[in-house]
Parts: sequence; structure tokens; C-alpha cells
Amino acid sequence: MATSDNFLKTPSKTPMNDKVSSSARKHNHQTTFSSSSSSTKSRFDAYNRLQSAAVAFGEKLPIPEIVALGGQSDGKSSLLEALLGFRFNVREVEMGTRRPLILQMVHDPTALDPRCRFQEEDSEEYGSPIVLASAIADTIKSRTEALLKKTQTAVSPKPIVMRAEYAHCPNLTIIDTPGFVLKAKKGEPETTPEEILSMVKSLASPPHRILVFLQQSSVEWCSSLWLDAIRDIDPTFRRTLIVVSKFDNRLKEFTDKWEVDRYLSASGYLGDNIHPFFVALPKERTTVSNEEFRRQISQVDADVIRHLQQNVKGGYDEEKYKSHIGFGCLRDYLESELQKRYKEATPATLALLEQRCSEVTAQLTSMDSKIQATSDVAHLRRSSMMFASSICNQVGALIDGAADPDPEQWGRTTEEEKSESGMGNWPGVVSEIKPPNATLRLYGGAAFERVMHEFRCAAYSVECPPVSREKVANIILAHAGRGGGKGISEAAAEIARAAARSWLAPLLDTACERLAFVLKNLFDLAMEKNQRQHFDCDYGKKSGDMDGYVGFHAALRRSYNCFIKDLAKQCKQLVRHHLDSVTSSYSQVCYESDLLFSANSSYRNQTSVTSMSLDLSDQENIPPENNDRETTPGKLVKAAGEGEASAMTVPETPSPDQPRDGNYVVKKENGNFLEGGGRKRHPRIQMNQGNGGKVLGNLLGQNGGTTTYNEICCSAAQHFARIRQVLVERSVTSALNSGFLTPCRERLMVALGVDLFGVNDEKFMDMFVAPGAIDILENERESLKKRQKILDSCLTEFKAVARSL
Repeated sequence: MATSDNFLKTPSKTPMNDKVSSSARKHNHQTTFSSSSSSTKSRFDAYNRLQSAAVAFGEKLPIPEIVALGGQSDGKSSLLEALLGFRFNVREVEMGTRRPLILQMVHDPTALDPRCRFQEEDSEEYGSPIVLASAIADTIKSRTEALLKKTQTAVSPKPIVMRAEYAHCPNLTIIDTPGFVLKAKKGEPETTPEEILSMVKSLASPPHRILVFLQQSSVEWCSSLWLDAIRDIDPTFRRTLIVVSKFDNRLKEFTDKWEVDRYLSASGYLGDNIHPFFVALPKERTTVSNEEFRRQISQVDADVIRHLQQNVKGGYDEEKYKSHIGFGCLRDYLESELQKRYKEATPATLALLEQRCSEVTAQLTSMDSKIQATSDVAHLRRSSMMFASSICNQVGALIDGAADPDPEQWGRTTEEEKSESGMGNWPGVVSEIKPPNATLRLYGGAAFERVMHEFRCAAYSVECPPVSREKVANIILAHAGRGGGKGISEAAAEIARAAARSWLAPLLDTACERLAFVLKNLFDLAMEKNQRQHFDCDYGKKSGDMDGYVGFHAALRRSYNCFIKDLAKQCKQLVRHHLDSVTSSYSQVCYESDLLFSANSSYRNQTSVTSMSLDLSDQENIPPENNDRETTPGKLVKAAGEGEASAMTVPETPSPDQPRDGNYVVKKENGNFLEGGGRKRHPRIQMNQGNGGKVLGNLLGQNGGTTTYNEICCSAAQHFARIRQVLVERSVTSALNSGFLTPCRERLMVALGVDLFGVNDEKFMDMFVAPGAIDILENERESLKKRQKILDSCLTEFKAVARSL
């Protein structure tokens, strides 16, 4: 039997309707009487006050609360207005898609007209009462827009709290959440639907909250868009109440009793133990009085029951489903369920309140001590020196090796270090450098050692650059008229020295900057490590607490960074001095005996193997190893007098297909050039060293000049390799370790002490009593006092509630 769509819009005057309306009025009277019981009201008021404090101060308290969930236009806003007993056009402001609304409904028999007050933002205080319904909607809209503009977001989880006192509303607190949407509105970010879903899940996840999920009756259970989202939050629907809204739209489809009973049971989709509520509310949005609005709600309930009884063949199973049909039944259930949860949670809430009161009292005591300490210079000096000393000890421990804090969180890979330090690739190195353990997150001494190894890989990847014939000619001409047999050898050595100064100096500077970056990062790790080690689990406070002294922490960080910066500057000067020494014309590095250099190479091989044997990563670059003796480039075999031929050792010309560096075969492995290979024998050529014109002619390409030019280039490459090896293996490694690590272990505290504490009291106190610092501490103390007062008041109320249980 079909019915008209308008049957709910015009209230019928049948005796059944009159009987149901009379029953509804009687039910309202009983609800008013029960809600007025002193124990119930005192318990409700205590939780409302506690909820206000939690919102104002950000307290995480497990207060039983009802959260309304559902898609856009599923009827959440209409349900709120029906619970309140009056309309305030909440749907007109579209707040459901932007910001949650906490409605604290207080049944007050003396409030014949609704009195609504909004809690001030970031305060537990409420504003002046608002009477006009339009003003309520405007307040919600303005507060929402102001916060979203401030946060530059489309939605916000920060709730608006409204307290409504009215003679016709129950004692009930409900949180209206933004409605689920499939697509963002015009002008909103495309991520708005995902943000709403994430925010609603966050609001509904706490286990102490009761979920009220609304879904239109026109949506089949098997095609529900948002039921799966609710299952993600509450898989068994243990704390979820399902409400089928706009139930009147479905009534016309029922003709037989079995159809109605099958739909009301929702079996097969929700489970046998899940019993939804079925609600219909007035559809007309015309302006009516509050009394008329409530009458319409009761009339719709009556018409739904009448339709099921009279217009469906056989009616429906009233014994099983009547208690779940109609808004009145839903309202009574919500109020009784919330009061039940309040009663059950009272003991646990009382214990938690006592704990929070103790914690706030301890915080207030600590704040008083801080304010008092601002005038106690000796106390501040002693505390700050102990704190600085502890940080220095933590830095030393991190350099020596530590696994706390968690390296996965605080460590960095080689690529992250290069990116964050802004240094990028090594200057002059074309191939990619990947030292051992490059992909592991390291810090402290481990990261320092990795950078050192990376520097060695980069240095050995740099070859002696090619030299033009013009440069060779300009250098060798200076030696042409000096006589003797070392003109070509000296030219090759000078070319090697110039190349080493030009190409190795930037590598040294980069190494110093990278190492300084590693050490600068240790400050934050030392602070974290110090905080963890000095946390007193029994009392919840840190010994030697220096929190809150922002000026001191900033000065300590600045002093530490300056210390590391000075170390980097000193180390740059130190390694530059070593570079200048090995590239000086007085240096004998290029002419060291084969025996001495071979012995040094063996030492280098041993250290290289040791440093690389602990590689834990997948990829690496290995610095070259040289197990064979090197021949001193350009070594004079026989010197003759003027007019006699001189026999000289001349390196072979490298093959274009196989690059050579001196007497080393330069192989390319993993993108890096590595040296190796055995000693090569060199052919001897005869030339007149007394005739400078022949030498110049050879360089210009006359009479076999290519052989002479290649001899100089190969000899220069050998000199360059020897300079590089001596610099990296003998000088730089020990210089950087002693220049960075030793001062951090031995001189850091002295440097910080002189900088921070070696000043007069007035300048010292600037770190603690900066302009406005006292005012900030005083404001924090006042805020703590307010929180303490509110929590103590809540505690007193809950003790009274507990005694009445």
C-alpha cells in the first residue's frame, strides 16, 4: 500500500495521533522529572565543567562523550537541533565540513527560552548568553572562518564549544563532526575530503567516546560509502550506535510485515547483535516557534508509528523494534547511555583528576622556583655550568661512539649530510664518491670517520690535469740556461706542485666543512641524550632543570657553533700548511728514495685495509693501494760534462687506451680512478743538456718533441701522485683528527665556560632575564594557577559525585 510523500507534512487529527501526542507530552514530562534528579544533574555538571577545562587547557582526559558521524546531508545537523529543542540554522553556516562543534546541553527547568554561550578560544571562560538563533549561527561561522584564515587550512580539528541551557533539552553532550564528502567544494583544496576523513577518525578513535553514525534510509547497507570508515574505527560496532535518518523516505516501499521486519533487522550486514535506530524529523525549514518545532518532532514520530501499524499489511514486530523507532526513543537512549557511562567512569576520572592536580601543583612549584631564581645569580651560575658540562660530556660520548639516541631517527646518510651541509659534490671530482656505509644513518664519531674515508676516496680520484705545451715551454725555459741535467725533472716537479695546490686545496677545505657539519649536529643529539639520561621517572622532572631559559639555550648553542667554526678555520689553516710544505720547492717529496716511499706505501696499505674491513653497506669506493715500488721520476742515471751526452730515465708515453698516472696504471672502478700496477722500465734517450735551443725545439714539436713533452707530462703525473699520497696518508688524516676531535674532548668545556661564564653578573643575567622574560614566566604561572583552580574545583565536585554513588 503506497502512501503520499506529503503525509508527514500535514499532521493528521486522528485519535491515534492525539493519543501518541499525549503520550509524547507525558514522556517529556517524565524525562524532565528524571533529568532533574540532583545526583544525575550534579554528575552531568561535573563532567561538563571538566570537559570545558580539557578543551581550554588541552588536557587529554578520558571523558565519556558522544560523537556524531556521517556523510554530508545525512541529517546530523537536524538531529542536533531536535536534541536542543530549537532551531538555529546550523546547516546554513556549513560548519559541518570545516570544524567540530561540541554541544553541551543542560536541562534547566527555569530556562523557558534557550540560553546559549560560547566558550572563549583558548580559555575555560564562557562569553555572554546569546538568545537570537541567527546570532548563534553567525558566531559559529565567524569563529570558523577566523581560525581557518589564521591556520591557512580548509578544515580544523579545534572544536567550537557551545553550552545550551534550556527547559526542553536533555542533559547531553555531543560532538558534531564534519560530514564526509567525496569531492572538495569549489575554492577548497582537493585534499579536503581526505583531511576531513582523517580528522573525524582522530576524533572518533579514543575508546571512551560513543559513536553515533547516521545514514540516510535511501542508502542500502551493501552500498554504504562510509560504513567501512566506521568499521576501521570500531570494527565490531561495540561502541557505535547506528541511526537510520530520514526514515520517512523509505516507508512508502513497505507493503507487507516481512518487508518491514527484514529491513528493521538489518541482518546480514550489521550482525545479529546490532540494532539501529530509525528516525524521521520535520522537513520544512520555515520559521516556526520553538514550541511548534517540538510539536512537529513529536507528530512525525507519531505518524511513522501510525503508518507502520495501519498502512503495512500485518504491521511490524512492535515488541522487537518499537523501542528503536522515533526520535524520542533515540533521545532517551542517548541520555541514559551517557549517564550510565558517566557513572561507570567516575572512579577512574576521580583518580586521574587527583594525578593531574598533583602534576599541575608540581609544575607551579617549579615555575615559582624559576621566577625566584632569576634574582639568584649564584644559583643560576652553578646550574648552568653543570648543564653545560653535561652537554660537553655527551658530545664526547657521541664522538667516542653511541647508539642512543636512535640512529635511524637522528643519524644521516652521506647524501643527507651533503644536502643539508650545502657542500654537494667534492670539487674537481667528476665521478660519484660512495664511501663505505654511505647508506647507513650515522652520527658522531662514526659519521666523522666516514667523511674522512670519503675525503681519501675523493683525493685519489683526482688525477694530475693535462698540461699544454705552452705551459711546459714557459717553465722549462727558466731552467734551460742553468746547466746541469735536471731541467726536465725540475719542470715536471713544478708542474706537479702547481697542480696539487690547485686541485687538492679545494678538497681540503671541503673536508673541513663536512667534518664541522658533523660536529655541529652533535649539539642537538647531546641535548636529547642529556634530557633522556637525566629524566627522573619517579617524580616526572629533570634534575638540573634548565628548561624555559630560552636565552641561555640560545647562547649555549651559539657558543658551541662558534667553537666548531673556529676549529674548522684552524684546521683549514693547518692542512693548507701541510699542502704548502709538500708542494714547496724545498720539499724532497718528489725525490724520496724508492725504499722510503715503498715502506710508506706498505703502511698505507695496512691502514686502508683496516679502515675498510668494517664496511657494512652495499656500495663503496676504495682508495688505491700501491704494493709496488715507485721509481723516482726523472732520476739522473749518468751526468757528463759539457758537450757530452747525458743518459736520463724517461717514462714511456701512456697508451691512449689505458690511462696512466706516473708509473701506475689508472683503472676505473665504481666510477672512481684507482692506482695500481707494477713498475715500468723506461727507455733511454740521448740529448745535449747544454743546448737549450734543442730542448725548446723539442717542446715545440721539432726533432721528436712529442717524446720530450710526454716525458715531462708522465713525470709530472708521478710527482703529483706522490705529493697526493704523502699529503693524504702522512699529514692530513692525523691533522684533521687532532684538529677536530681532540679539542672537542679536551677544550670544549673550557671554551664554553670562558665565553658564557667568564663575564660579569650583569652580562651573565642577560641570558636569563631578557626583556619580557619575567613577564612570560609570570603569565605561565598565572595560567598554571587558573588550571590548578579549575582542576581542584573539578576534583571537589567529583569527590561529591563519588560519595553519592
